Amino acid sequence: QVQLVESGGGLVQSGGSLRLSCAASGSISSFNAMGWYRQAPGKRREMVAAIIKIGSTAYGDAVKGRFTISRDNAKNTVYLQMNNLKPEDTAVYYCNADPAWEPILPLGRGGYWGQGTQVTVSS
Repeated sequence: QVQLVESGGGLVQSGGSLRLSCAASGSISSFNAMGWYRQAPGKRREMVAAIIKIGSTAYGDAVKGRFTISRDNAKNTVYLQMNNLKPEDTAVYYCNADPAWEPILPLGRGGYWGQGTQVTVSS
């Protein structure tokens, strides 16, 4: 069983930055896709950013140009650098790791999930 542990969330003012980390219990090189997703109260979960095995990345429209996803295979950790944060970025952020993802499938539908970390952006 793979465990994902998120950290780095917190309270930040609008315009500030945070870096989230997702540490996996196993080798992240075995996952075809990893990503960050968020869910705000009363809203559906949405993709924030994803990185696939070959290194390509994808971002949700709301965060393009502000957030950057990266990974460190040696540390089995995926990061989400969040800059210029806005109050609408407030949500619980979840890490996902999917060993079976294929390009014909939507991201974030399978694999393993972390417990989430709260990000709150004040105006």
